[in-house]
Amino acid sequence: MIRPLSPTDVARRVARDIPDGSYVNLGIGLPTLVADVVGPDKEIVYHSENGILGMGPAPTPGEEDPELINAGKQPVTLLPGGSFFHHTDAFVMMRGGHLDVSVLGAFQVSETGDLANWATDEAALPPAVGGAMDLAVGAKRVLVVTTHTTRDGRPKLLAHCTYPLTAAAVVDRVYTDLAVLDVGPEGFVVREVAPGVTPDALQAVTGARLTFPSDLAVVPPG
Repeated sequence: MIRPLSPTDVARRVARDIPDGSYVNLGIGLPTLVADVVGPDKEIVYHSENGILGMGPAPTPGEEDPELINAGKQPVTLLPGGSFFHHTDAFVMMRGGHLDVSVLGAFQVSETGDLANWATDEAALPPAVGGAMDLAVGAKRVLVVTTHTTRDGRPKLLAHCTYPLTAAAVVDRVYTDLAVLDVGPEGFVVREVAPGVTPDALQAVTGARLTFPSDLAVVPPG
């Protein structure tokens, strides 16, 4: 029986791969969950492209500062040593290669690591790329968090993206509710699968050829 990973399970798996002491930007949506599950053994410095370095957890109800928000307009706090500044400086950090990890959501990822996460084919939804392009090309490592398929069952991992690209050949690893996959020279390499997921079942819901190494593992619990 297939047991897809919950969003929190996926976030925990991503958190395991972020080294202690990293400077990290978390994209809007699913990526923000990562900050909630990083273990106390790690010190991660969170960056926001609207001009924050050293973000802390969400404030307690009633303690929100309307002038201290992240890029998704959510109220945040500052940890000791944290700072806020002009967004131009935040983009200099991104474009200058000063971020160790960028965790982004995605509409589509190609087998060559192309990322599409800012526009779809739905004309009613206005596109808003924000700082995604800069984060995708500026971070030393790009991790993508997404569901394996759309709500109507279409694959998000494809041989070629059909949506407008955010950046080409930038994705290092993809975490979905069904698997953890690296983007290698020959395409997607499946490293771990959710409980009950077989290679045939995963391939059936993927729009690109998958490679399964001999040491394929199951995503560890918790």
